Amino acid sequence: MKFLVILAFVAVASAASPPYKPAPAYPAPAYPAPAYPAPAYGKTYDYPAQPYTFGYDVNDAPSYNNFGHQEAADGKVVSGSYRVELPDGRTQVVTYKDDGYGLISTVKTEGTIKAYDYKPAYKPAYPAAYPAAYPAKY
Repeated sequence: MKFLVILAFVAVASAASPPYKPAPAYPAPAYPAPAYPAPAYGKTYDYPAQPYTFGYDVNDAPSYNNFGHQEAADGKVVSGSYRVELPDGRTQVVTYKDDGYGLISTVKTEGTIKAYDYKPAYKPAYPAAYPAAYPAKY
């Protein structure tokens, strides 16, 4: 009897299961190759040379600023120099030249370091501005 009940369950289970459909097949995506336009370069103009010369100097004693800059160009070559006073008393001078093939610079330091001989001075501590709240117990 058990055998017939199990056989009936198997028959019902196999008859009731729906058949599986195959997975849908989609075609592989097809995209056109990207098309890029040829680069369009603007017109180049041959401008006439624009020579110039400028320079400035600053010497402001209250703010300890002492520096300057000079530059000249003939249209193809730019050359100039600038200088600045360093905190140790020396002056740093940078000269440069740019001829279109690269920047060439030279750095020089003029003067010697001014040595400062520090001598501490004894100064007594000021007394407290207010009396202690209570005397210290030793």
